[in-house]
Amino acid sequence: MDDEVSVRKALLRLVRAAGRDARMFATAREFLDTLPYCSYDCVVLDLHMPGMSGFDVLRDPAFVGVHIPTVIISADDDSDIREECIDAGVSDFLCKPFGDQELLDAIDTAMRKTFPL
Repeated sequence: MDDEVSVRKALLRLVRAAGRDARMFATAREFLDTLPYCSYDCVVLDLHMPGMSGFDVLRDPAFVGVHIPTVIISADDDSDIREECIDAGVSDFLCKPFGDQELLDAIDTAMRKTFPL
């Protein structure tokens, strides 16, 4: 989930081109509202979004209770923020700009940690 339409579209195309089913959400609230009805294998979450931030999602009781592997994307490569995310249980932290393969590898790694072969 990312607040920028162009980023959301690019990420959606990339993940689908890699053979994965994907959905994108414009807001954190929109995503969180689906949790009682949908299951997700991995979440790619931008930290800095208007309204509810990525940190808010990580701390939201609806999200905490479902244990979805999460890859954080952020324009800020701050070691304290990175550490806070890792402490919150995220699988990986990617700083923008990142490569297509780097994101796909992070998603695969996150899913393998949760759903080992």
